[in-house]
Amino acid sequence: MLYCPPNVTLSDVWTQHGISHCFMDTVGPGVYGGFLLLFGCIQLLMYRRYATRITDPTQISKSRLFAMQLFLLLLLPVLAVLRFLMNARIYPDSAVYGYMIFSTCVVCFSYPFSICLILKERYYQLPSMPTRGHGLVLLLFWTLAFINESLAFINLRHEDWWFHLKSNKDQIEMGLFVTRFLCSLLIFVLGLKAPGIMAPYNPHQRLDNDTANESQGNVQTGSAFRNGWRKLRTVFPYLWPKKNIALQIAVIVCIILLLAGRVIKLFLPIYRKKLVDSLTIAPIVFRWDFVLVYVALSFLQGGGTGSMGLFNNLRTFLWIRVQQYTTREIEIELFRHLHQLSLRWHLQRKTGEVLRVMDRGTDSINNLLNYIVFSIAPTILDLLVAVAYFVYAFNWWFGLIVFLTMFLYIASTIAITEWRTKYQRRMNLADNEQRARSVDSLLNFETVKYYGAEHYEVDCYREAILKYQKEEFLSMLTLNMLNTAQNIILCLGLLAGSLLCVYLVVHHQTLTVGDFVLFSTYLMELYMPLNWFGTYYRAIQKNFVDMENMFDLLKEEEEIVDAPGCSPLLTAGGGIEFSNTGAILIDGQNIKLVQQQSLRKAIGVVPQDTVLFNNTIFYNIEYAKLGASDEAVYEAARAADIHERILGFPEKYETKVGERGLRLSGGEKQRVAIARTLLKAPIIVLLDEATSALDTHTERNIQAALARVCANRTTIIVAHRLSTIIHADEILVLQQGSIAERGRHEELVLREDGIYADMWQQQLKNLDAEQSGGSDNGDASAESGSDNRRSGGAGGPSGAGTGGAHFRAGHAHGGAR
Repeated sequence: MLYCPPNVTLSDVWTQHGISHCFMDTVGPGVYGGFLLLFGCIQLLMYRRYATRITDPTQISKSRLFAMQLFLLLLLPVLAVLRFLMNARIYPDSAVYGYMIFSTCVVCFSYPFSICLILKERYYQLPSMPTRGHGLVLLLFWTLAFINESLAFINLRHEDWWFHLKSNKDQIEMGLFVTRFLCSLLIFVLGLKAPGIMAPYNPHQRLDNDTANESQGNVQTGSAFRNGWRKLRTVFPYLWPKKNIALQIAVIVCIILLLAGRVIKLFLPIYRKKLVDSLTIAPIVFRWDFVLVYVALSFLQGGGTGSMGLFNNLRTFLWIRVQQYTTREIEIELFRHLHQLSLRWHLQRKTGEVLRVMDRGTDSINNLLNYIVFSIAPTILDLLVAVAYFVYAFNWWFGLIVFLTMFLYIASTIAITEWRTKYQRRMNLADNEQRARSVDSLLNFETVKYYGAEHYEVDCYREAILKYQKEEFLSMLTLNMLNTAQNIILCLGLLAGSLLCVYLVVHHQTLTVGDFVLFSTYLMELYMPLNWFGTYYRAIQKNFVDMENMFDLLKEEEEIVDAPGCSPLLTAGGGIEFSNTGAILIDGQNIKLVQQQSLRKAIGVVPQDTVLFNNTIFYNIEYAKLGASDEAVYEAARAADIHERILGFPEKYETKVGERGLRLSGGEKQRVAIARTLLKAPIIVLLDEATSALDTHTERNIQAALARVCANRTTIIVAHRLSTIIHADEILVLQQGSIAERGRHEELVLREDGIYADMWQQQLKNLDAEQSGGSDNGDASAESGSDNRRSGGAGGPSGAGTGGAHFRAGHAHGGAR
């Protein structure tokens, strides 16, 4: 039995205006069958070793499309066997060759084997992050199988193929081919949809502010383009400069220049063809006009050296201001939104991670419009124009070749890129963790120095980098696989078109040498941006991925909002929280019903942990009342007993305090905070351990200043050092989140076995020990003796109400926390 028909060998690729059956049915099935056998076995081995069976039946997708997918995969082997039997027994000139047996066996093996892989992916799950779709092996197998069926169209002029419909055999073969082609196309499309694969969860939880939100599953999974239109609508106000008419005109001019560039790109190869024809077709004519037009078009479009033409340079120049507008608007909006979020949210977040999200999010929005309008859209327009032109000027074969190449390239790019999205997500997560680790370590460098943990921090940072580089390697590996697949498709399209064009030129069938130059140069100009299409698509996908966390930040709701319906928690600073199980009234007004900005202006806070801007001392004090005079700032510093200390610094008030004020001691930072509050002169003062970082001498010096600033103002003091609240009109002793005792100092110290009295006696003993020992350790003793109990003083007498607080000027009672 011969492997190929008589007078035909496997090396005879192009014969009689087409490709031989022997070559097509050997190479095509051999490529996709060998690929599936090799990589499919590797995938099965991976599933056998590491996969776990999905036990939850709700995670198994139930879809009629899945049944249709299995039916089509079983139908193709049946069609292959039917075709083989008809060639062997039914056709009048029946003959069986080796290539028929080979192709039939490959088809009968490949498609059932692909069903096994589908069932593995359907009922088993690998420990890596699941993705919504089939694995790369199946996607590439179906792509190669569809390409193999599509290549049959090259043989339309071949006498041995069935396209001429000369006999009943040709008609039957044509019917079988159409059925196979449609089945392969549907299998490819269904493979992208993956109706039989479970809908995964995303283990990379988004940036939430509490576990309740995390449990709601507000995580964007699967494709990065999911809800893409909603995302574009969200960012569109920042993309379109609605506040600036001049920028709107600039956008319109940029679009006009973009469309003009598409026309020029078509005419460049046309005039290149005219020049070649004028030099190759007798009589040879010196067409200087063609040269001038060609050079002028090149000047407008850009030279062959990669330089940008006049239109591109002008568009880039006009787009600078639009780009700056977009960046400015989104960064300001995100910065404003972050400042509106609650203190609790900020305390639960890592600064480095938030900054990374902001950087990537703003960059992604800024780049999104550039990629879509100035990269993707021109590429699609160029391809459509090229298909139409080749059909009109050459014949429909050239249009079909360009269209099929474009379709297969884009489809395979989307399929593979969607598959590798999970690696990009994991790399982003590892990048976030690395950045957060480094920032957290540097912000706490004092603690690192105290405990000599430099090597530990370096090791942790090294582990974070190694984790990131591992994910980066996988991402780059899949990127190289994608680039290889893209290159194969583009080269196959170029090969088919060039062979057809050269054949028509050689046989003088209406095409000239100039037409070949036009086709080859125009096709290369098309394929260059098409080759970048995968990069553009990946860039847009990466932008959507990077935008996800930023959108999560923008969706975080403010805990305190103006007008009714505000959230139930007010964090005024220093851990002081007011529950909504009652009401907080100031001068008879519920603070839930007033503007939060005006409320904050009326309250001055001296927190226990003072955080200062990395700026001058003068700036940090003046921040309480921007625009205050220098003398007012100096007076506030004097009242806080820090003025003389500041003058002792080399740069005095222009001294930089360092990040978070770390260049100052704890007592100095506390006095700067007190000076800020004194400068603000609020009507309500909240002191949360305001003097805890001060020594006894300094505390006594500023008590008078605190008394002056608290005069005729409601004052709430939270303290362990009871000497700071002995003059309070009412003292609330808190224990385990509830009010244990209340009253004035004179009343509470007389209670036998009272909590306050016990704390007072303990602190008196500590004071005696301090005076006798010559050291000030009262803070530590007072705190250790408090037994997790806190006492508070208020600036005016009143009664107490459970679960709330009622404020008035000069009067207050505090709710328990």
